[in-house]
Amino acid sequence: MPPSPSTLVLKVAVPAPLRQLFDYLPGRSGELPAPGCRCEVPFGNRMLIGVVWGHQQSEVESSKLKPIRRVIDQQPLLDEDLMALCDHAASYYHHPIGDVVATMLPVLLRQGNEALLPGRLEWQLTAQGRFAEPSALNRAPRQQQALELLQQHPAGLPADMLAGLDIQRTALTSLEKKGWVVLREVESKAPAPRSLMAEVPPTPGTEQLAAIKAIQGSKGFTPFLLDGITGSGKTEVYLQAMAPLLAEKKQILVLVPEIGLTPQTVRRFEKRFNVPVISLHSGLTDRERLHGWLRARRGEAGIILGTRSAIFTPLLQPGMIIVDEAHDGSLKQQDGLRYSARDLAVWRARLLDIPVVLGSATPALETLQLARAGRYRHLKLSERAGNAVPPTLLLEDCRSLPGRQPISPNSLKAIEETLNKKQQALVFLNRRGYSPLIHCHDCGWEAECRHCSVHMTWHKSDNRLICHHCGAQQRIPRHCPGCGSSNLGDAGTGTEKLEELLKARLPDCNIIRVDRDSTRRKGSLDAALKKAHSGAPAILVGTQMLAKGHHFPNLTLAVILDADGGFLSSDFRGPEHAGQLILQVAGRTGREQVAGRVLIQSRHPEHPLLHILLAGDYNKLADALLGERRDIGLPPFGHLALIRVEAAKIDQGMSLLGDIAQLEGLPEGVQLLGPIPAPIERRQGRFRSQLLLLGPDRPPLHRAIDVMLARLDSHPLARKCRWHLDVDPVDLL
Repeated sequence: MPPSPSTLVLKVAVPAPLRQLFDYLPGRSGELPAPGCRCEVPFGNRMLIGVVWGHQQSEVESSKLKPIRRVIDQQPLLDEDLMALCDHAASYYHHPIGDVVATMLPVLLRQGNEALLPGRLEWQLTAQGRFAEPSALNRAPRQQQALELLQQHPAGLPADMLAGLDIQRTALTSLEKKGWVVLREVESKAPAPRSLMAEVPPTPGTEQLAAIKAIQGSKGFTPFLLDGITGSGKTEVYLQAMAPLLAEKKQILVLVPEIGLTPQTVRRFEKRFNVPVISLHSGLTDRERLHGWLRARRGEAGIILGTRSAIFTPLLQPGMIIVDEAHDGSLKQQDGLRYSARDLAVWRARLLDIPVVLGSATPALETLQLARAGRYRHLKLSERAGNAVPPTLLLEDCRSLPGRQPISPNSLKAIEETLNKKQQALVFLNRRGYSPLIHCHDCGWEAECRHCSVHMTWHKSDNRLICHHCGAQQRIPRHCPGCGSSNLGDAGTGTEKLEELLKARLPDCNIIRVDRDSTRRKGSLDAALKKAHSGAPAILVGTQMLAKGHHFPNLTLAVILDADGGFLSSDFRGPEHAGQLILQVAGRTGREQVAGRVLIQSRHPEHPLLHILLAGDYNKLADALLGERRDIGLPPFGHLALIRVEAAKIDQGMSLLGDIAQLEGLPEGVQLLGPIPAPIERRQGRFRSQLLLLGPDRPPLHRAIDVMLARLDSHPLARKCRWHLDVDPVDLL
């Protein structure tokens, strides 16, 4: 029997791989929890935590429906804004709504824990700790850093704030054992009234002032592109633009692309404003992340700083959203719900009717085109702050450079001259490890991953071969598996080898390597950056971790190795990303009184895009790339979606994609490119095939996606393969 007209059922978002809401009857009490409340529901032979999405009549007979087991929240955990954002993300990315909700919630809330914020936990100095000498901890730099910070704040600091500043809990517990600090639960209460400004802001330049006034004068939803060259003072624009909103007790959500940028940005905000600042990123424990999420929801935090997932943070009094380094690929999630935090930031600002600022020295071409078309307000900062001048970019012809010599003699000479002037040099190579290839000189055998169609990278410090795609590891063979020869060698250079070569050439120089391997231990990245920020003469060796948002006052030279890769990439976005990366690295130099120099080593110095880049004007490079994209209808003049299939056999994936790629029923104008094997054909033991959908406008593209998904859902091979959909992909490899 269908439910009577007066009987309502619950529409529940359940974390399951199905693009729908599920119907449930109320529990024994007949209680109808409000939309946004969590509940525990039976799903198959499991109990899952779902979120009530609404109440309505069901088309399913009551006898076939199950009641919810229990209601977890008495008041909605999610407000209308977040539920609308989830609805949009599920619709736009064609993703199961329950998975979208699970992505948004902190882990402990997904597991059904209560959304309770305990009394605030604070680390405080003991009487003994107040008089302790930090110099006694020279052999324990993380403990020393924690003690110095607490001595600067004798009233104590919240545990979650210290975590956001990358102060390790192990360091604090070590100080606790010494009797110097103690962890106390203090009553949460409104802070004593004090002035908003903790320091007097500097006088902005003419362009900065115009940008600040434009943002402060905006009403309701207004998207801005803050297009400022590196060193032009974009962060100062953010700070001064948010001040009036903070004075009105509004909250500011700030997204950054990397965890490494979080502690220094937290310090910058705390130095300027007397408001609580919380950070949300994957480096926190589940408990710390939950507490930060709940504090933001209750309006206790004035500034919420986080990486891409922080876009789902609840805000009690939303005032503005800022996306720093808005061009960065790290803002795009690459598994599960493949969302763009930059795009969702704009959507959320529209829902909340507040301004959103996308800041970048090298904006994504899609963002730049929206600004040029007048859909975003385009704010330009073309001059560096203070007396700093843009760096000089020079092209180093390396066609005659031997393959085993990664740095040219001219570059080495420039590095030595820089060190002799007591300045710092950066040698940039976006490839970690010691060598990307081990091979046999006799038979040509090459060390390849058993699970992926890629070479394994030699990590000399671990004496292991490691696949950077699946993480597989193996020992370095003593003899060639192909011919038994012991004549094995390496080819190519990674940051580990680069560090070794520079130490051999300049044994007395301080070399600071920053990559994912050298910063694996918590606190190691902050320690390395602290050394670099000290300004002492040194060579910084690193990957793109060094390219984003850092201010090194004494860095005057950058040498960029292997600059050609992106310009020769099979991915159409390769030249855009390569140009952005080169200019971002260049922007780390000459940010104070001494002008910067950038040497770009290239084995293809005749490449026209490299010569456009030498002027240091990203807009000229963008003009050239946008012209090419316009001619062939690629983003931003067309829109893409990628369907990728992973299967145990290559013919399974190709057959599945070939069957669903039948052209009947597709909207006019939508093109199918493929199916073809993925550029990295095999990964984690499975063969990958892909199909690209290209449409001139979004509506027909999404109608085509609906057709494709319907075909996938009904195809028998779909159950034998893994597949995913990526709308607006940024990586086709």
